[in-house]
Amino acid sequence: MQLPEMHDYDVIKSQFKLEIPEFYNFAFDVIEKRAKEQDKTAFIAVDAEGENIKHYKFSDLDVVSNQFANALISAGVKKGDFAFVMLPRMPEWYFTMMGCCKLGVVTMPGTNLLTAKDIEYRINISQAKLAIVNSDNADKIDEIRHQCPTLETLIVVGEAREGWLTYAEMSSASSELLDKSKLEASRSSDLMIIYFTSGTTGMPKMVPRDQAYALSHTITGRYWMDLKEDDIHWTLSDTGWAKAAWGMLFAPWQLGATMVLYNGEGFDAELHLGLIEKLGVTTFCAPPTVYRLFAQMDLSQFNLSSIRHAIGAGEPLNPEVIKVWQKATGS
Repeated sequence: MQLPEMHDYDVIKSQFKLEIPEFYNFAFDVIEKRAKEQDKTAFIAVDAEGENIKHYKFSDLDVVSNQFANALISAGVKKGDFAFVMLPRMPEWYFTMMGCCKLGVVTMPGTNLLTAKDIEYRINISQAKLAIVNSDNADKIDEIRHQCPTLETLIVVGEAREGWLTYAEMSSASSELLDKSKLEASRSSDLMIIYFTSGTTGMPKMVPRDQAYALSHTITGRYWMDLKEDDIHWTLSDTGWAKAAWGMLFAPWQLGATMVLYNGEGFDAELHLGLIEKLGVTTFCAPPTVYRLFAQMDLSQFNLSSIRHAIGAGEPLNPEVIKVWQKATGS
């Protein structure tokens, strides 16, 4: 059925139905399927300076996540185990998230601003068995590991350190083929990912999401983000925010779009605008604060004509800023 456009809300509401299958696993049913049937660029990794740019296909993502899944199996990790994940916007974040998803390991993404005490609370309240972090955050885990009785496996993305498994070594030593016949199939109702609330009215609370959550973001990608297979999409988000789930992971890849994964700290407005032009970004999602900063600049020095759809989330955006952005991009 040809679905109507976004503005035909009443028609969409009356006709659209999302079928939820009994068995579903995003990493297999979307990533592996796209790798085999319509392979293309899944994401574009960009370093902090915006100079080192590397394209990864769905087949790359599928193979490397297979290796990580096999490495987890060798380490004794199994379906239903909880994994605390604290990584910046680096390719390994995608590889670990999809590797865990394939096994049915429940990931708990954490923002890179979390303190050691924050991490200790999250690991203990969830009874997490493994932690996957980069070198910059490994000291935080070492500080609290002995106060976390369920924590069994530590994996560092970066330099080797005592008492830790090293992501690069364990993955490279593992097979690129994952034997699904030896895995327990994931049901749509199986737990997949957990986020924590901000804790503004008490201690942070766990917010569980099942495998069907990933499928539900088909609606997000199609009707709010307006994504299409030939889009290059960029969402500005920390990997530990829930916004990363729908803006950097599930929604874009449900629709087959290419993601931009920029791994830089802070916010450099000129660099971001330059990357939009350089990469040909077509759809863009950012906090309203970013659009306000853009509006204070001379946008005429950048070619932003590739942008066809831009969205924001988190707070209102005043009409004046919207007009400036529309004039600069036509979107």
